[in-house]
Amino acid sequence: MKIIIKLIASVLFSTLFYNQNIGLNLSIFSILTMVILGISHPTKMKLKNNLILIFIYTLSAVLVFVHHSTLSIITNCIAFFTLVGSFSEVNSSIYVKWLNGIYSSIAGIFHRHIDVENNPKKDAWYKNIDIWHTVKIVIIPLIVVILFVILYKNGNPFFESIISKINFDFINFQWILFCVLGYYLFGNIIIPVKIQPLTKTDLSTENQLHPFEPLKIEDLKKEKQLGTILLTLLNVLIIFYIISDVAYLISNDNFAASVLSNQVHNGINTLIASIILAILIILYFFRGNLNFFEGNKTLKNLAYIWTFLNALLVFLIIIKNNQYVDFFGLTYKRIGVYIYLTMTLAGLITTFLKVFKIQNLWFLFRVNTRIAFLLLMVCSTLNWDCFITDYNIKKADSLDVNYLINLSNNNAFILNDKKDQMDLIPYQYENIESKYLDYVNSLNKKSWQEWSFDNFKINPKNSNNAYTK
Repeated sequence: MKIIIKLIASVLFSTLFYNQNIGLNLSIFSILTMVILGISHPTKMKLKNNLILIFIYTLSAVLVFVHHSTLSIITNCIAFFTLVGSFSEVNSSIYVKWLNGIYSSIAGIFHRHIDVENNPKKDAWYKNIDIWHTVKIVIIPLIVVILFVILYKNGNPFFESIISKINFDFINFQWILFCVLGYYLFGNIIIPVKIQPLTKTDLSTENQLHPFEPLKIEDLKKEKQLGTILLTLLNVLIIFYIISDVAYLISNDNFAASVLSNQVHNGINTLIASIILAILIILYFFRGNLNFFEGNKTLKNLAYIWTFLNALLVFLIIIKNNQYVDFFGLTYKRIGVYIYLTMTLAGLITTFLKVFKIQNLWFLFRVNTRIAFLLLMVCSTLNWDCFITDYNIKKADSLDVNYLINLSNNNAFILNDKKDQMDLIPYQYENIESKYLDYVNSLNKKSWQEWSFDNFKINPKNSNNAYTK
């Protein structure tokens, strides 16, 4: 039954992707993957964690069709590996799911073969087959027949004319190669495997930190004293920095692009150094037995205050970036600043929880990779080119039209629809129309496998005009 499923899936895989660009085919492949995993593992399909990942993977497939952006395609691929990895071990951490999913997709068949070879208790269907004999009865007769065909061609002109009329051009070997690739891929994921040492270590390692015996009280007192002095000085320093930064924001009325850019970039650089240093220092002092020392309350409170002050620093950078965006609009770099600040804030919150709940480094790694995955998923729900274009036209005090024109074709429709709302130079107007018509042409030339939602937004009248451009 599984062989039939793999054969059907391999033909569909080749039909979807052979000589095609990414589009509707990736969404259909995602559905096909879930169907095959569901048929092969009906029990695992009903598990809560897997159901959540199935929803995420389904959503990512829809977003590939709707947005057709590089980000949505990357998200879909990561969701694919996560889902496959979850079917190999549902209780593993998300980064282990990623690694198991990649490993299953690339080397699943080889892993299962080696696993059977190393474990005599397991049996495989091919154990009772003489593989070498099978190869001989196929390859040797084929070679001999080809040799005699060549000999007979040279000895009989009529036989040669018959053989020369045989044409195998109808066989598309590249299409067959894609079928083989699809068979190999689905053969790997239909029975997902796992990297045993990594998965075993992950499952056996908890998040809670435990004391190391014995507790050396004198050493802990000295370490606590060092930490208290250091964190007190750093809290005073960051308070002074925040006060000066707030005063600068209130008094500053220079909103030139270069000034705002320097404020944001310098703030980000300061933030990077400050947050990394803050987290490392906190992790150093709360790496072991100091967490269980009765006299650590002051040190913990100082760590909490420093974490809060660093979070306040994040919000100050957000304010500066908002000023930058209000005047000069959104760009991918400015959006990147928001994403980085979000991850920084998440890192501070998880560091706070690590100290407060006495967690270990595994906790930080597990939680933050999960947050990063969810943030990637959330970011892929937006068509950023359209969002940037719409926002800048409506909100930006200084509109950079050339930047919008140079974005990908994802904003071609909205840019064309709103060109009359902008104060354009003649060449910009022409560039917008040219971009739109070129995009319509490219959409009309796509095969059904490459379709995206934009194919259904084409106005037939404009579509005809595109060809007569």
